[in-house]
Amino acid sequence: MNALSFLALQGWYFMFRTSMRALACASLLAMSSNVSAQATSTLPPGQLEIPRVEGAISLDGALDEPVWQQAAQIDLAYEVDPADNTLAPVKTTAYIAYAEDALLIGFRAEDPDPGRIRAFLRDRDALYADDYVGLLLDTFDDGRRAYEFFVNPLGIQADLIREEATGDEDDSWDGIWSSAGRMHAHGYDVEIRIPFATLRFADTAQARRWSATFRRVRPREFRAEYSSNRMERGAACMQCTFTKLDGFSGIRQGSNLEIAPTLALGLSQSRAAPRSPWQDGETAVEAGVDVSWAPSPNMTLNATVNPDFSQVESDQLQLNLNDNFALFSQEKRPFFLEGSDYFNTQFNVLYTRQIAEPDFGLRVTGRSGVQTYGAIVARDATTLVLVPGVLGSSFIELSQTANVAVGRYRHDVNEHASVGVIGTFRAGNEYANNVAGVDARWQSGVHTATAQFLHSQSEYPDSVVDVYRTELGDDATPAGSAWRGNYGFSSRNWKFDVSHTNIDAGFRADLGFMGQVGYDQTIVGGGYSWYRDGKSINRVTVYADWDITYRFDGQLLERELEFSVSFQGPKQSRFGFSPRTHVRYWQGAMFNEHNLNLFGVFRPFANLQLGVNMNFGQQLDLGAAKTGRRAQLGFWGSANIGRGLSLDWDISNPRLRREGGDAVDAVVLNTGGSWQLDPRQRLRLTLQGSELRRFDELADRNYAAQLVYSYKINPRTALYAGGSYGAMLDIDTQELYGNSRNVFLKLSYGWQPVL
Repeated sequence: MNALSFLALQGWYFMFRTSMRALACASLLAMSSNVSAQATSTLPPGQLEIPRVEGAISLDGALDEPVWQQAAQIDLAYEVDPADNTLAPVKTTAYIAYAEDALLIGFRAEDPDPGRIRAFLRDRDALYADDYVGLLLDTFDDGRRAYEFFVNPLGIQADLIREEATGDEDDSWDGIWSSAGRMHAHGYDVEIRIPFATLRFADTAQARRWSATFRRVRPREFRAEYSSNRMERGAACMQCTFTKLDGFSGIRQGSNLEIAPTLALGLSQSRAAPRSPWQDGETAVEAGVDVSWAPSPNMTLNATVNPDFSQVESDQLQLNLNDNFALFSQEKRPFFLEGSDYFNTQFNVLYTRQIAEPDFGLRVTGRSGVQTYGAIVARDATTLVLVPGVLGSSFIELSQTANVAVGRYRHDVNEHASVGVIGTFRAGNEYANNVAGVDARWQSGVHTATAQFLHSQSEYPDSVVDVYRTELGDDATPAGSAWRGNYGFSSRNWKFDVSHTNIDAGFRADLGFMGQVGYDQTIVGGGYSWYRDGKSINRVTVYADWDITYRFDGQLLERELEFSVSFQGPKQSRFGFSPRTHVRYWQGAMFNEHNLNLFGVFRPFANLQLGVNMNFGQQLDLGAAKTGRRAQLGFWGSANIGRGLSLDWDISNPRLRREGGDAVDAVVLNTGGSWQLDPRQRLRLTLQGSELRRFDELADRNYAAQLVYSYKINPRTALYAGGSYGAMLDIDTQELYGNSRNVFLKLSYGWQPVL
């Protein structure tokens, strides 16, 4: 080849390469024609400059204000589930800007078949079966914690706090923010306004860097999820993929002060027998106040005086049929919910429902650079203690007040590692329980390692020792340690975990929920997932784990091998089976157990979900120390009628037969319905019931009903009114009758004074 030919070839190659680049750029612009200058600037990939805008928006779900023309825009270009980062089949555009006092987000979600959009009027945090859009927002850009804000096409809200370390999403957090949605012929639009007073972020006069990812969920035959970022399957770190958001200089949080007075009124009645007159019980009138103040954007102080810690809606009905350990109930009280994730560690050393009836409470939570901290101080009118043991646990109540203090501190060494300390302290008359410990976490790529060490010292009154001598022995001042180490591996297809836990017999965490002590346990588990993109059964997962537990003196307590296979398919279905073999120690002997669990759930129609769970096998009857045949059938589901009416039900029938008859035969019912009149008003009816028959005993039946009307302007300003009716079966007369009833009214008002 001569020099002239070589130069000509080079020229053709240069022209070809330039043309291809121009074509690629043109294609990209065509696909992202709405991307703003900020989004398509020379910033590196994964980085977005967020503009500051002037002017207000009218929250009506229409993206027609000038603000949205100035906002940065980003396409939700990837389908991350069930597909693997393929091009999203429908277009979704997110808009983001900020004003002086609020973050502004808009979404335009296009749909070729808008008649199939799923959207219902629902209560807060209940939209997950609908179409919805939203974002995950890390305001410290440290990959540790993220806010989640989601909105369905009718403007219904959901908000959560996500912990990267555990992947847990806590929907008990309720921020104050505004949203609206509007459906139209091409899909739907959503507007969101999040006041900066709702968020916590670094206090600096300079520009800030946050990070976020934008999401859309579109449930049809499969539940499709679209994202603005690629999400690798099985990735151990999700927040590592977030887009960097630069800007937010000169933002203002407002007064940072909120005062929320509460008033609760209640009247209860009871009767001792059917057709007997009702006897008036206590008429309660309780007034209190909660105060929240953020002296800086990264610190929050909370105080409460004579707090309203009543729960408006009842807990899920549970029966302890054949288990020797205490039951866990979720915390629902507002004072303890905000910032609760600051106190989470690998051991559950803080279970705030143990602070049962506080007269007052103080709390501080905050983050500063690489430091995260929290503290709680309270005076409790009663002392609720979870007494743990090797083979069982139970709650007791001491008739005395207690002083409570909790402290938590975490230091992020770098982007991969963090270390922390935690302490819980409670003291009363001849009673004390003190727990302190350290913990650490390291995560890099597919590897995660965690560890925690705790030590406790306790003192109990003689009356407690006399009753719980089996658990406490003769020692009224038990002390001990607890430690745990865990390693996890998570890749696209493979998952592996190994952990070891050791808890001394004298260890006590009375402010936590640790119902078993005096044992050491090793667990090894692993699994594999097959992804079958484009197939009806698009995912198959196999998992197995083996664990072995010894008592502190070397006695084998249990050895278990469990295997599971699960499938994901059409109609948003999930189904599978799980066999299990188990050897356990009880009353001086070893017993063999085995069972097979079958489960399935699917949506035959957009407004109906059905689920079933079945369990069969051999199980130990703890009361008789004999094995028997176990069978349990459970049916659950939910249905939507029209835009605002919903029904839900959960019915189970556990049964254990052994020589001589039924050791346990029970029916447990949790059901109800709600009518969401509009985004603020809701009428909820809950029905609960159980019938329990044990060997050679008459049936014990319990029924309850609750009707609640609520009007919520926001999570702090709300009205609740309703009543409940409890019932039981009198064993002597065999007649069903209500033995208690009550009515209540609860008011709260969130006032943010202008300072």
